[in-house]
Amino acid sequence: MSATEKNLSAAHAEVKAEIARTDAKTALLLAFVGAVLAGTWTVARDLHLNLPACVVGGCGLLLLVGAAGLLLRSVRPNLSGRHGFPLWATLTAEEINAAVGGDLAADIPDLARLAVAKFTCLRRAVDLTLTGGALLLLAALLSLGGAA
Repeated sequence: MSATEKNLSAAHAEVKAEIARTDAKTALLLAFVGAVLAGTWTVARDLHLNLPACVVGGCGLLLLVGAAGLLLRSVRPNLSGRHGFPLWATLTAEEINAAVGGDLAADIPDLARLAVAKFTCLRRAVDLTLTGGALLLLAALLSLGGAA
């Protein structure tokens, strides 16, 4: 195996590892957002909240629901068939041999674009989660402070 082939294999493996890392981070964040939503609902439904706390808390919950939507979009399977098993499902055995034995350089940009799209959704979801959490904390302070 030449140095170029080794470098291509390493780049291909790195991109696939980044996709796996993104999916793992997304799963953890989705569980966290779900727990925050469930906990907030459990606590807030038994409280008598003033109007400012309801408005701010409602906005926080909407941002968390938006974050959950982005996270679900990030882990939604891409079955367009451009690489990996979705592509192989459309090929004959001979075509699979040619595709697998083909150039890794052609697969790396597609996988890298997929990884960037997943990281972009993850990053936006983290931003929404942080903002939504801050609004929920503000709603709690407004509720405790009794602001009218």
